[in-house]
Amino acid sequence: MNSASISAGSSSTARNSVTVAGWTILSRVVGLLRVLVIGAVMGPTYLANIFQAGYVLPGNVFTVMAGPVLAMVVVPAVVGTAAAGGATRAGELLSHIGGRLLAVAGVGTAALALLSPLLAWTLVFGVPEPDRGRAWLLTLVLVLFVAPQVVLCAIAALGVAAQQSRGRFALAAAAPAVESLGTIGTVVLTGWMFGAGLDIAQSPMTMMILLGAGTTASVALHAALQTYGAWRAGVLVPPRRGWRQDREAYDAMRRIVRSVPVAACPAITAYVLTVAAGTVPGGVLVVQLSFQVFYALSFVGARAVSMAALPKLAEAAAAQDGPRFAAAWRQGLHYAVLVSLPPLCLLATFAAPTADLLANGELRQSSLIAELAGCLAVIAFAQLAGGIHDLGRQALFSRLDDAGPRLASFVAVGVSTTVALSTLLLPADSSRLTGLTVAILAAEIAAAAIVLRRLRDAIRPHRLLDGQRAIAAGLATLATLPVIVAGSWLLDVLGDGRIVELLLLLATGALSLAAFALALRVVSPRLRPES
Repeated sequence: MNSASISAGSSSTARNSVTVAGWTILSRVVGLLRVLVIGAVMGPTYLANIFQAGYVLPGNVFTVMAGPVLAMVVVPAVVGTAAAGGATRAGELLSHIGGRLLAVAGVGTAALALLSPLLAWTLVFGVPEPDRGRAWLLTLVLVLFVAPQVVLCAIAALGVAAQQSRGRFALAAAAPAVESLGTIGTVVLTGWMFGAGLDIAQSPMTMMILLGAGTTASVALHAALQTYGAWRAGVLVPPRRGWRQDREAYDAMRRIVRSVPVAACPAITAYVLTVAAGTVPGGVLVVQLSFQVFYALSFVGARAVSMAALPKLAEAAAAQDGPRFAAAWRQGLHYAVLVSLPPLCLLATFAAPTADLLANGELRQSSLIAELAGCLAVIAFAQLAGGIHDLGRQALFSRLDDAGPRLASFVAVGVSTTVALSTLLLPADSSRLTGLTVAILAAEIAAAAIVLRRLRDAIRPHRLLDGQRAIAAGLATLATLPVIVAGSWLLDVLGDGRIVELLLLLATGALSLAAFALALRVVSPRLRPES
């Protein structure tokens, strides 16, 4: 492999990473705003807990079916088929996969509706009497109204995979913001019509119906946008039957089925964390806020890199070009670490003032702010481990290896569930909720270790890590520390008021990133990347 092709691949990965990160910033900021609005309108109540837990159930069901592994399996399959048989053949493949996936999603919708009484019970077992019975009924109605979202999630995911297979990332990354805006509008309208800060006993059934119908309409709009994006990319194909007769589609569906644990385990983890957090009034909101920050940092950082790197990794794997694959992996890992280190340092240092800024309206209580600060400090480290795990998982899938990601997922769900359930032995205060975010960190570290070991064996004799680039990243991180220390001191001296707090945090963040970029620019030319 010549240096020109390596350089071109690196440039493409960097450019696509910036595209994904830029649009994902918008989606994730709006997603974070969605949880903030729910907290501000509903407050630390059991009603907020069951709404926050109930309306995301369809997404969890779809995650169990395919979820995040869909693009990891479909994109390499479509890219390889297009290279071998042309765009028409790739469209047929996508059509057959889509037909099968939508049929399974329909079954998932029916299953969610049938199991709604049991699921509603698990979500309200932490609600004290005499409100538990009414909480169960409200949750049941909500789940029935949001159940159709399973099919809508499948349509949206197919649109994303279709766009990514053609190297289109912008709309796929930006469209989720529209769904979040729709949910925000629904919650604000509900608060205006029925009042803010209501709990189980004061909430009419029509309020829950409006919340369920509004959030489902928002997901439908998201699915429509992703379908439009697939049409714009020239790969909008109607779903068709016949996947069993299509060898490539059959193989792709088998890999999706074999990879169900990779998708199901994070969904199971999220469900366990939600149920445990539901034992604390407002606990689901705090944990979901932490999740939103985790995903926001990951998806604009390391996970953005992994999405952008997947087509290049798939092309190298399909060509059985070992040196090219190893170079693409090391390049992606370098970018993933670079974009994760500054947020780690900033959020770990400024977790308390960040939590103070995020808590608004009915959620602005000193105890909840302290709980959220503890969670954010843990999330600062989890986003780095999670990004490396995701990039490694993408790389393994691009090699058609689903055993490694599956093993990592089993270990992750075991670790996270053990830690999460152990938090129920702790007092229902900040220690319990912080323990739930520790479960996320522990699971991501364990999963990252497994996929890295699997990749190391796969790409030998080529290097897994580039030591020179790691040194550059470390030196650039050190350059941010004086700025962070100065910003922390100024917050202690001048941080009287939320506006001042926000301005100081923004200034410190901007100057830290500038110091990081400048140090990287100075150091990198002096270090020679390892081949």
